[in-house]
Amino acid sequence: MTGVAIVGCGNISQQYLTNLTAMPDLRVVACADLEVDRARAVAKEYGVPVAGDVSHVVNHPDVEIVVNLTVPVAHASVAMEAIGAGRHVYNEKPLTLDPASGRELLAAAGRAGVRVGCAPDTFLGAGLQTVARALAAGEIGRPLSAITLLQGPGPERWHPSPEFFFKPGAGPLFDMGPYYLTALAVLLGPVTRVAANGSRAHARRTIGAGPLAGTVFDVEVLTHVSALLEFAGGQRATSVFSFDSPLARGDFLELTGTEATLAAPNPNNFTGPVRLRRTGAPDWTDLPVTGTTAGRGIGVLEMARAMAAGRPHRASGELALHVVEVMTAILQSADEARFVDVTSTFAPPEVWEDHPAD
Repeated sequence: MTGVAIVGCGNISQQYLTNLTAMPDLRVVACADLEVDRARAVAKEYGVPVAGDVSHVVNHPDVEIVVNLTVPVAHASVAMEAIGAGRHVYNEKPLTLDPASGRELLAAAGRAGVRVGCAPDTFLGAGLQTVARALAAGEIGRPLSAITLLQGPGPERWHPSPEFFFKPGAGPLFDMGPYYLTALAVLLGPVTRVAANGSRAHARRTIGAGPLAGTVFDVEVLTHVSALLEFAGGQRATSVFSFDSPLARGDFLELTGTEATLAAPNPNNFTGPVRLRRTGAPDWTDLPVTGTTAGRGIGVLEMARAMAAGRPHRASGELALHVVEVMTAILQSADEARFVDVTSTFAPPEVWEDHPAD
């Protein structure tokens, strides 16, 4: 059993803890938070034996992997502390807020001989793994292009404290973009350059729910981003990330090849319909969807199994760093009105066949 610690006991930790405490090969041994009382309450709720502050937990002798669920601005510092203690790290997305800190993090892990993994791990779920198998089998011929679309009115309407969604390191690109860009990278390979533009529909927004309803706050990021992506394999993709649309849509990811178009499920989910439409066909055909639907944290399990087997893990730090560089290049392109090169790369993860049964 691989010992796991949760650092950051906010809302997302409940999804992780529900799943990780039920997965084979893992044992959640500790929880940490800046508010130690919250860590203790969460540990008690999920039957985790140890709770405390970050330093205490990352240095606990039973901890092998630190699952870093802190806010994005703390991802780099908490991960570096864990690496300094000789622990493997699995970060929530994004890996860090900029490529320089991401490269520093991976370099430190290399020197320490530990691994770095990172969400999103949704590409390990049944939906996108079915898509990956279809591409590998040549179902669409040679992949040529892709389209993704994420749009909605913004989280301030329902989230009780949404200000952080509209600060640097968030917005629709950094908050939701990792799901779509990771899926594209896994399916099509590394991005080599991008072009983009962006806008901000409102300089200020109003909280619509919870005890702070009616509070007005400043918007500090682009809330609509359109990006063109070029891949090392020659494919092209068009992606939209928006908090400025009255119409909410998130389950649009299509890949077009020389022989057919493949409609993938929402990359923020672990399963969903996968449909194929061949050239000249009158309608879509549903493909059988197979694989795990275990949910958030499955990347931690796959990483632990890879450690035990001595092979690379799939939700890798290199993949996550590449996505951070792509997002940073998108923002730079939108600001400078020019193509921006992306220099990082990664080893494309293999299709995951030995996943756990649900």
